[in-house]
Amino acid sequence: MGRAGGGLGLVGIIIVLGIIWVATGQNPIDVLTGGGGTVAPQSSQWSPPPSSAGQDELANFVGVIVKDTETFWGDEFQKHNSTYTPPKVVLFTEATQSACGVAQSASGPFYCPNDQKVYIDLSFYQQLRDQFGAAGDFAQAYVIAHEIGHAVQDQTGVLPEFNQRRGSMSQDQQNAYSVRVELQADCYAGVWGYWENQQNYLEQGDVAEAINAANAIGDDTLTRGQVSSRNFTHGTSQQRMAWLKRGLQTGDVAQCDTFNNSI
Repeated sequence: MGRAGGGLGLVGIIIVLGIIWVATGQNPIDVLTGGGGTVAPQSSQWSPPPSSAGQDELANFVGVIVKDTETFWGDEFQKHNSTYTPPKVVLFTEATQSACGVAQSASGPFYCPNDQKVYIDLSFYQQLRDQFGAAGDFAQAYVIAHEIGHAVQDQTGVLPEFNQRRGSMSQDQQNAYSVRVELQADCYAGVWGYWENQQNYLEQGDVAEAINAANAIGDDTLTRGQVSSRNFTHGTSQQRMAWLKRGLQTGDVAQCDTFNNSI
């Protein structure tokens, strides 16, 4: 979808989602939101895309956000006598090769465990604004912080445990577990946002932008009731907003236990 779908509008997007589901069997939610939490960290190496008009500023913005997450999570891990290893981030335009296959704008931001990199096509943020109605710098920052949250999960053992248990799970069980993984990443993004506010980095309206983005990319909102809730892999809009807010309001990583609490 990505660039080619720029003129479809939301109704057109939903029609295409249905076609994807029927024709390929691939969950269209994963196509839009970047898959189900396959995250692994490596280093803070920075791989920007080739310079192009209108994208340099956004690339620099992503770099600033990633650096802030490194500072926050580095300090957080240190509190627990541990060491945080920042993930490598690759920015690209149109498409690039990853160890998980070709990364395209239709993939959305995602983490490839095979090469331990997060891939972000800068055009995704235009899609976030124009197609999903989630404009604003902090809406973009929330999406980045969510992906970084998966890196944290990998280092705390959440993702390795999920991957280990997949083989004994039914598809419905995998989807339900994936929702809890994704909601925890939302909460982690919120905890980071709380820290950003404590540093006086946020401006009026920033928090609302992030919450609006969480609402826009909820599974139920994206599919407009065309997909059963048992096929959800990221959580409803209400769930995503609730767990993001929980992190934003508490600033406490311990409050992000989606596995032992009702979601």
